[in-house]
Amino acid sequence: MKRLFFLLVIAMLAITACNGKATEAPGSEELIISEPGRSIEVTAGNEFKIIIESNASTGYHWELVGELDESIVKFIKRDYQASEPVMPGSGGKDVWVFQAVAAGETTITLGKYPPSNDPVDPAQTVIFTIIVK
Repeated sequence: MKRLFFLLVIAMLAITACNGKATEAPGSEELIISEPGRSIEVTAGNEFKIIIESNASTGYHWELVGELDESIVKFIKRDYQASEPVMPGSGGKDVWVFQAVAAGETTITLGKYPPSNDPVDPAQTVIFTIIVK
């Protein structure tokens, strides 16, 4: 629990330092999960990323909760990027890539699920409001 709190504090400081956005590549926007309450504005036709702290070695994993409004936003892919140096138990980041399709407003909900073979509710959820212009 202390480790999670520490990681959230570090992430918030990093976001504050870069005004909520990381360096953007042309045609894409990179958004950080630490501010799920903040609206995400993106231009139709652009891809955007949501990056979330993760640790595949724990068995906990992030998944989409509910359906996306695919008339506004489409899911493209999710990649896991291990932190360097890669060692057993070290964490990383899930990088979620979405495509803004058409103007409108919708939400993306991510849930953090515990390791389990039985259906369970997420241990944590975060909701992003997406505004496509």
